[in-house]
Amino acid sequence: MKDFKGKVAVVTGGASGVGRALATLLAKEGAKVVVSDIETTALDNVITDLKASGYECYGQKADVTDGDSMKALADATLEEYGAIHLVFANAGVGTGEGGMMWDYDVNDWEWGFRVNTWGVIHTINAFMPKLVEQNEEAHFVVTGSGNGAFLMMPNTPIYTATKAAVQAITENLYFQCLMSQSPVKVSALFPGPHVVNSGIFNSERNRPEDLPMDPDKPNSGITSVDDMKTMMAEYGRTLETTEPEEVAEFALQELKEDKFWIAPTSEKSKAAFRQRADWILNAENPTPPDVL
Repeated sequence: MKDFKGKVAVVTGGASGVGRALATLLAKEGAKVVVSDIETTALDNVITDLKASGYECYGQKADVTDGDSMKALADATLEEYGAIHLVFANAGVGTGEGGMMWDYDVNDWEWGFRVNTWGVIHTINAFMPKLVEQNEEAHFVVTGSGNGAFLMMPNTPIYTATKAAVQAITENLYFQCLMSQSPVKVSALFPGPHVVNSGIFNSERNRPEDLPMDPDKPNSGITSVDDMKTMMAEYGRTLETTEPEEVAEFALQELKEDKFWIAPTSEKSKAAFRQRADWILNAENPTPPDVL
């Protein structure tokens, strides 16, 4: 997709972080942007800002963990604009793991998989039939993570597991579209190359009432990227970060070239990826990766 002007783009989790950056940049490039999020105030704010800048946009509260909610979003998009050309399955949460995984509350596992994995499945089920039926150029983009797709970070087992599943789903979706000669292209977006300065470390603000947090859960003390920087500094290390706007710029450039792997890397992450591949190919026992 060489040009986004006049295209209709849907972004889930679009009210903050990478989602908001994607929605804003798409609007700047002339797309008609449909922003969805579960966080009403933040959603209203981004729509207000986009409209104030003269961009064509539409906002709808939607819950990626609810299949009917996602189907309603797809129907509303078609009613509003008559077509869908880009879908960014971007919504995600961090569950704030701490301690040993066998001590985790099952609610944390359930919440992580509901949003990160089932959220992608529900988005696929809601939008892919409509994209296929259109039978014209379209793009379905899934926000994954190198933590799960490429590496296993032992301090975030829930997040890692959800994103490993997401990558399997995304690659299979790509292969099925390829084998069916569909005009729908699929891409895997990996925000980076460093820790992204987003609100994912404060995901508890959107936690559902039916999956309450265990009051005795260990407190990681990390609710923002700044907290991570402080923690790293205590160990004499500097945490490099990436801004959401950098992720959006890289993503749209790669989409213009129909890339599947939208994966900015650093020398450190490349080395870690190669090392893990070598461990697998040589049947060697792995060690925890160091990419921060």
